Amino acid sequence: MTSEKLPTEAVEAAQIAALEAIAQAPDLESLKEVRINFVGDRSPIAKFSQELGRMDPALRAEFGKVVGQAKSAIAQAFEARTVLLEAERDARVLVEERVDVSIPARKRTQGGLHPLTILTNEICDLFLGMGYRVAEGPELEAEWLNFDALNIPADHPARTMQDTFFIEPLDSHLVLRTHTSPVQVRTMLNEEPPIYVICPGRTYRADELDATHTPVFSQVEGLVIDKGITMADLKGTLDHFARSIFGPDVKTRLRSSFFPFTEPSAEVDFYFNGRWIEWGGCGMVNPKVLRAAGIDPDIYSGFAFGMGLERTLMVRHGITDMHDIVEGDVRFSQGFGTGGR
Repeated sequence: MTSEKLPTEAVEAAQIAALEAIAQAPDLESLKEVRINFVGDRSPIAKFSQELGRMDPALRAEFGKVVGQAKSAIAQAFEARTVLLEAERDARVLVEERVDVSIPARKRTQGGLHPLTILTNEICDLFLGMGYRVAEGPELEAEWLNFDALNIPADHPARTMQDTFFIEPLDSHLVLRTHTSPVQVRTMLNEEPPIYVICPGRTYRADELDATHTPVFSQVEGLVIDKGITMADLKGTLDHFARSIFGPDVKTRLRSSFFPFTEPSAEVDFYFNGRWIEWGGCGMVNPKVLRAAGIDPDIYSGFAFGMGLERTLMVRHGITDMHDIVEGDVRFSQGFGTGGR
């Protein structure tokens, strides 16, 4: 093969085609396709390199020089075009993804605890600081624990269908607990005195939802069983409880009442905003209840109390309608600094 027969013109044509394709690539993605077609192992220039091995040794050096120069020119053009397109891309991104720091931040809604939950936690923290323990129990409760163990006889009005949600079949003897007192019974059955527990939780009674009643409500009850416990201990505990919740100037009083669970029993009132307000029930634990739980009333005595949390929340914050507490309107929670901030 003479030098006139060398395919130098074909190499030059391939070089020109490659340079034009590189120059016309509008973006980096298009330049990748150009690399495959004009720079890669399957490109025309690459095929000319492969032909070098089949050439006459006398011609190989001259043709190799031509091919090498073409490959170098194409590689330099490809590199220069890559740098240019990357710079254009970066400049475009800076414009398109620019952040205007002068625009006010978007307000994002955050969740928060319901005011009832906040009050429950506050009460639990108060009694934990006094050495009590928080006790909890099931909301679906055995009838015996909800009534019989609390000295509430079978003919007591609270056991009728009008007050209690009984679970079918009725011979299952299961109810939705009407108070958190079964938690106190469970504690006495499972633990030895001394016992100091606070029992918060959800309870159920067959009431219509109105401004002051709801069929699902929350209670917090306290129980103390120890040696030498008296009504004076109960009164002191309730005084401290009331002052912590309603303010240091709050006064409490006990009015004689009747509850099967306690004997003697009393209603707890507190003086708030110029008037006496009924708060809950309390008393010394009935000896019959202590015996039912396997505790000797000749050795141990105790007191118990219970308050509705919805009522406590309503009085403390001047809420006049129970619907505001139970209907889940986020605007109600926002008034307490939680929810929707």
